[in-house]
Amino acid sequence: MTLETRPFDPAAYLDSPEAILAYLEGAFSEGDAGEIADALGVVARARGMSQLAEDTGLTRQALYKALSSEGNPEFATVLKVVRALGFRLHPEPTSAEPASVT
Repeated sequence: MTLETRPFDPAAYLDSPEAILAYLEGAFSEGDAGEIADALGVVARARGMSQLAEDTGLTRQALYKALSSEGNPEFATVLKVVRALGFRLHPEPTSAEPASVT
């Protein structure tokens, strides 16, 4: 008996704001730029890439390219996407002691 498989698409499971937030928090916690871009792309597909393109003023093609694990989006693009998805970026200390300013 042959086992039939299909590709896993995490976008299919991002059906609530809580699920989306948890998914993005996981990607951001690793700190890998490719993983963050890819996670934003997955969330964008879950929400609707056409709507995101309209909300950001970018083309769908540019978003697909930038928001992939191989993409290297400009920071301005990341900010536009994050805002259009209804989130914001904010600094958070990585330890109990804040970094010293020299």
